[in-house]
Amino acid sequence: MAAELGVDQRIASVPACCMISARRWDHQLEGTHISIGVDLLKKYNEPEAVINAIEAHHDDVEARSIEAVLVQAADALSAARPGARREMLQTYVQRLAKMEEIAESFDGSKRPTAIQAGREIRVIVTPDKVQDSEAIFLAQDIAKKIERECTYPGHIKIIVVRETRAVEYAK
Repeated sequence: MAAELGVDQRIASVPACCMISARRWDHQLEGTHISIGVDLLKKYNEPEAVINAIEAHHDDVEARSIEAVLVQAADALSAARPGARREMLQTYVQRLAKMEEIAESFDGSKRPTAIQAGREIRVIVTPDKVQDSEAIFLAQDIAKKIERECTYPGHIKIIVVRETRAVEYAK
């Protein structure tokens, strides 16, 4: 695609090769395939345009070049091919539901939601049941239970949100 558009083919192809390598390591190293890829490219002093193409391929940051948009398109095409994802959709949905169920099993938890393709669980808690000082322990407990009861690639980030709102009306 880069050749057809007359843009830098190296800037468009290096991120793809790097992502293939990073995906092989994201189960063994800390971080996502994006962060691993970015670290690798920085280590070898790759240009900012190459780094941006990797950072932007899942729309985590804004694509700043045509090459970055081409990497997004190539990733989408690759993901759409039969057998591209190792995990069947049904298994994936069941895993997310199980993680949400685990998070909801804790007292004070309401509306846990798996986000970021299941790499994060966001748990809203009831302020009258969970104090600020207890939120970190709740996140740790949820993480431990997920570790014991679920199988998943990479890491799962648990975010506990405790919000207190005060509303008053001036009349």
